[in-house]
Amino acid sequence: MPDVPDTTAYKVLTGEQMAALERDGTFTGAPVDLADGYIHLSTAAQLTATVEKHFAAQSDLHVVAVDLAAFGPSLKWEEARAGELFPHLYTPLLLETVIAYSPLTRDDDGKVKLPVTG
Repeated sequence: MPDVPDTTAYKVLTGEQMAALERDGTFTGAPVDLADGYIHLSTAAQLTATVEKHFAAQSDLHVVAVDLAAFGPSLKWEEARAGELFPHLYTPLLLETVIAYSPLTRDDDGKVKLPVTG
């Protein structure tokens, strides 16, 4: 685990999943999350590669910034792609833990832009 893990992680949601999170106040996971038993999150540094690997052909995507400090022991940093540590959430994602969200856009270099608050 990193000495000082990131305090914010990111989840990519479809438009339908984003609408459900806003409506219901909770997100229990995409099909891959439900199959694996946890919600897959990415750090800012991992986000673009995650989008390219898992969401390349999709549109109407949203990026949700999550406050990791809100989850305590239900958040675990575990090895995944290429031995990197990824944040995995072993509880539903609550809207109250979301600090920012926006439609997925990219900068001129193709990197996914992070959502910003007001």
